[in-house]
Amino acid sequence: MSLSSVKRLGKRIVDHPEETVPVASVTEWVGNLTSNPVQRVKEYLISLFPIFGWITRYNLGWLTGDVIAGLTVGMVVVPQGMSYAQIATLAPEYGLYSSFVGVLIYCFFATSKDVSIGPVAVMSLTVSQVIKYVQQHHPNQYTGPVIATALAFICGFIVLGIGLLRLGWLVEFISAPAVSGFMTGSAISIAAGQVPGLMGITGFDTRAATYKVIINTLKGLPRTKLDAAFGLTGLFFLYAIRYTCLALERRFPRRARVFFFISVLRNAFVILILTIAAWLYCRHRKVGGKYPIKILLTVPSGFKHVKQPTINSGILSALAPKLPVATIILLLEHIAISKSFGRLNGYKIDPNQELIAIGVTNTVGSCFGAYPATGSFSRSALKSKSGVRTPLAGVVTAIVVIVALYGLTSAFFWIPTAGLSAIIIHAVADLVASPAQVYSYWRVSPLEFLIWVAAVLVTVFSSIENGIYTSIAASLALLLIRVARPRGSFLGKVTIRSSDSDTQREVFVSLIKDNVTNPHVKVVPPSPGVLVYRFEESYLYPNVSIANGVLVDYVKANLRRGKDMTNVKLSDRPWNDPGPGRHGGEADQVVNQRKPILHAIVLDFSSVSHIDTTAVQTLIDTRTEVEKWADHPVEFHFAPILSPWIRRALVAGGFGIGLSSTRAIPDFAAVVPHEGRSFKETDSRDDLESADIKKNSDVVASEFEPVVPVDTPFFHIDLTAAVRAAESGVKNGNS
Repeated sequence: MSLSSVKRLGKRIVDHPEETVPVASVTEWVGNLTSNPVQRVKEYLISLFPIFGWITRYNLGWLTGDVIAGLTVGMVVVPQGMSYAQIATLAPEYGLYSSFVGVLIYCFFATSKDVSIGPVAVMSLTVSQVIKYVQQHHPNQYTGPVIATALAFICGFIVLGIGLLRLGWLVEFISAPAVSGFMTGSAISIAAGQVPGLMGITGFDTRAATYKVIINTLKGLPRTKLDAAFGLTGLFFLYAIRYTCLALERRFPRRARVFFFISVLRNAFVILILTIAAWLYCRHRKVGGKYPIKILLTVPSGFKHVKQPTINSGILSALAPKLPVATIILLLEHIAISKSFGRLNGYKIDPNQELIAIGVTNTVGSCFGAYPATGSFSRSALKSKSGVRTPLAGVVTAIVVIVALYGLTSAFFWIPTAGLSAIIIHAVADLVASPAQVYSYWRVSPLEFLIWVAAVLVTVFSSIENGIYTSIAASLALLLIRVARPRGSFLGKVTIRSSDSDTQREVFVSLIKDNVTNPHVKVVPPSPGVLVYRFEESYLYPNVSIANGVLVDYVKANLRRGKDMTNVKLSDRPWNDPGPGRHGGEADQVVNQRKPILHAIVLDFSSVSHIDTTAVQTLIDTRTEVEKWADHPVEFHFAPILSPWIRRALVAGGFGIGLSSTRAIPDFAAVVPHEGRSFKETDSRDDLESADIKKNSDVVASEFEPVVPVDTPFFHIDLTAAVRAAESGVKNGNS
């Protein structure tokens, strides 16, 4: 058997059509993906280190902005780092370790100049809950620092893998209101957990569900200690300095930058004053080895915990249930912050590269004793407003942290923990969504507003873990509902006249009055026998049955049945045919004869970016049903086709090809001239339409070509051309 015989046999087995039209080729697609692999690998490796793209252009002007921003952030990150370590139930030095590694390593991999990596409130609270979970289920096996550093290494490795595999687009499945709701609920939880420390109230678990912490705090108010004098005073002055500086900025705009930096230093200033006050009050009041208020006590200088993180099968199995939520928070918060500042400052971040950056930061940081770090909104905003020019400002911040670690730890001894609680409460308040922002969710999408509410309530009344899972599940559910239950509408024509000229054009709008167009505008249905239907979503397997039902039901309700069923006996009717109506078969036939004959269905594919096998099969079923109802072939026109793969799929289903009854002249366009082809700019499409196509065939072939290939006459460049072709077919059939 020859090769050609084998090919013919294979085509018969797979039902390959004898005549085909050119469609998208899998071989061509694979070839494009695999072309020039060496260059692609080279570009990929270079993209892993964005610093090489700008470091050669570094200059003194950039250095000035980076030094100012780096010093400013450094003065904030030191007290914040120790405060957030307190949330994570770790010693304060671990917050400084995370601060140092985060700002230092990030600058080498960053695509955002504004983001500041380090310990953050939400991640710190998550770490505390992970530590609590592991120690409850594996008592006396792992200390808090061992659990925290192992969590940083594992989560960092996972996020690094996601970035290297270029899977950062997965983050896009979580909507902005869901993230905002989760962050708001987390901020409330963190603030509620710090109020007991602010007031000196003890005797209950501050890592329990938020509502329980609030109830226990209210019950414990009579047990308030002297710590409240330091904590409340510190919180008052933090807000007093902030709002005073804001008022002065508006009052004296020329001095705005001075007041801005005064406001920036409020954390350091308040901690300094409270530390001096605590030292003056406590130094001679030590009773029984305890001081009258709770202070940090000894903070080891330098890096005392540099070592390989403890990673073994035991701690992996202990952390496994909490890894998903920790990883999600790690990458979600960072990507949201980096995108936000990219939009504000006019540059584009690479989500995959940002994931690589925080992955490397946490993986390396675990060797320094750091716990999980990610992007901080408050410090990033501060860095941006300070005039940062490049990511190298992180090196300056790292120097500030190093100075604090080696030169200021003895002064940290007297810092009151109530003051650190005040700093935490003050910082996380900015994470709570403003009333205007929440109201905007309601105005834009009430369903997404409900997702925001659900995320907040679940986080407050259950846990951060359940809150983030609720946010993700609700976002995905809403996305699936929108894909599976798309809107669609039958369209009519509106003739639009330009106010400054006599030109007219036709547009297509829904036949049903809505708030999108003026309800008084006259909408003209297409010619009798022509339906125009618009899909408002990609045509995929979750939603095809709805579109099929809408089209078939509309045809059966509004267009003539081709076969006269008046004299067909009930026993000969299909089981799902209800038979004659209450007025009898003849009356039904009279009503049926008044309806127009179905000739063509025009499908507006302007919103269809993808189509799958189930959708094509459903289109075939739709065509079969409507042709059975009409008792004659029905043309299906499509416009526009957005992708060669949609065209390929439709052609495979038998659409687009064949003989059309249309008399409409195809849409021609001027071609790019090349050797052997002339081109006259004076020729126009109007000239072609006014002449007979056959007479002008030489002109068309040499100077103009059809925009859509002539071998697919049912595919059109736009909806106007598709409707014109369908309506001309009706006129041709009537004549």
